[in-house]
Amino acid sequence: MKTLIVDDEPLALDVLETFIERIDSLELVGRCENGIQAFNYLKKGDIDLLFLDIEMPTLDGMELLKSLHNPPKVIITTAYRDYAVESFELSVVDYLLKPIPFQRFVKAVNKVVSKENDVNQPITISSSVQLNTNERPEAMFIKVDKRIVKINFSDILFIESLKDYIRIHTLTGTFVTYQTMNGIGDILPAEQFARIHKSFIVSIAKVTSIEAGDLIVSGKSLPVGRSFRDGILEKIYKTGVLAVK
Repeated sequence: MKTLIVDDEPLALDVLETFIERIDSLELVGRCENGIQAFNYLKKGDIDLLFLDIEMPTLDGMELLKSLHNPPKVIITTAYRDYAVESFELSVVDYLLKPIPFQRFVKAVNKVVSKENDVNQPITISSSVQLNTNERPEAMFIKVDKRIVKINFSDILFIESLKDYIRIHTLTGTFVTYQTMNGIGDILPAEQFARIHKSFIVSIAKVTSIEAGDLIVSGKSLPVGRSFRDGILEKIYKTGVLAVK
């Protein structure tokens, strides 16, 4: 499928391009950094699949989508949930929230293939970059203000809920991004992180002590919810030899 990607963040375009290179059935034919470029490209070229960001200057993704009389299959890629209902009313195939895990990207492309073939047949991943299901990415990309920031999982201390946002505390600083705790929990490697409270996720390896039922991470005391207590203590004790009597 001839594929076009549209995003005003160059790093986000790079991530999508890397993903597309791993899918045998996708051929990247163009990159656009705004809606105007994409509109002109779509007028000239025969595109089968469009990965489309929403919040862009001059002509945003929703305006572009509404301007197309015969749009290709569209997968939305955005850091914002607000447009989900409107997008599906415009018959988009899927709605991906950044940061986008590769496995979620593959699932979205599978939906397109199923619609094209009218069968539920999974796509194939290029053998030269075959995804090992036992491996997990070492980092994620998040949107912070106008930047796409790479966060290494090994640098994360803990994550704090701020309602519709989260604050990621790392070895090098803190980062606030638009995301829910459930959403970030689906992205983080389960063997490295644990939800300890409705408002906190911790890196298990960064827990230095347990005091009065709270976990100490980088000198900060984090509460453990009652429903999470047994599971988190078991995970922590598995990381070392229990020498307590």
